[in-house]
Amino acid sequence: MAAGVDIVALGEPLYEFSEIPGQPGRYLQGFGGDTTNAAIAAARQGAKVAYVTRLGKDEFGRQFLDLWRKEGVDVSGVGIDAEAPTAVYFIHYGAQGHVFSYLRTGSAASRMRPDQLPLELIAGARYFHTSAISQAISASACDAVFAAIEAAKAAHVAVAYDSNLRLRLWPLARAKAVIAATVALADYFLPSLDDVQVLSGLQRPEAIVDWCHDLGARHVALKLGADGVLASDGHGRQRIAGHKVDCVDATGAGDCFAGCFLACLAKGEDFWYAVRYANAAAALTTTGFGAVAPLPRPQAVRALLGG
Repeated sequence: MAAGVDIVALGEPLYEFSEIPGQPGRYLQGFGGDTTNAAIAAARQGAKVAYVTRLGKDEFGRQFLDLWRKEGVDVSGVGIDAEAPTAVYFIHYGAQGHVFSYLRTGSAASRMRPDQLPLELIAGARYFHTSAISQAISASACDAVFAAIEAAKAAHVAVAYDSNLRLRLWPLARAKAVIAATVALADYFLPSLDDVQVLSGLQRPEAIVDWCHDLGARHVALKLGADGVLASDGHGRQRIAGHKVDCVDATGAGDCFAGCFLACLAKGEDFWYAVRYANAAAALTTTGFGAVAPLPRPQAVRALLGG
């Protein structure tokens, strides 16, 4: 087990098959899952990162372990379930953009329970990161997320949370209730505009940020896609413009934002710089295909920021 890691992330990894544009039926193999993408993004910025999940005792699970070790992500919090598979998903590209197809019901990660959590690992971190997807995949996984947050808060570990709303996984009423309860515990809430428009019923970014703070979020970084980020520390606000890049695939951009944001905080940067850095990193990750391969290194991010 890694001692004193910067960031512990918890969630469900998914083995990825991404259709090659213009070549129907042909796929690029990759890796996905919002919080594992964030963990790898943070590790690529130099943060010490650990991941908490469960994998199937299968080839896809073995490849995830190889990936995390290669990327420098600590896997001491990863459990193996011999009775459930590692989740899989497919990305298709149509006239309306991405179409996702999932084989995740009953996945090993969905069988996570509070009593399986590596509480020492979580309590020894500086930041804990999770998402609503981690809560939506099953009732026991949702319980595990709340137990992990409770352990983090008890140890004065800052909590970062991404709404990542997926209504194919759970009803909107339950999503609203669980996400609201979790936002109240979040030191850093990192939602996308589309998600929070659905959750809040509001449209304007400024009003949405107010809504997030009213729920209890201490810091908010509202991701606006190509339009950048509206960030608030509860006292002041900044609108950070998007970067013009050759966008070919937005898969994982928000996850990249989360990982790079937390990596900056772990290095001692302030909230505002962390948002600007993460905004640039997220833009860069849209210039390649798949969730993991395009995650940028610090040199590229700094170059986009102008030094």
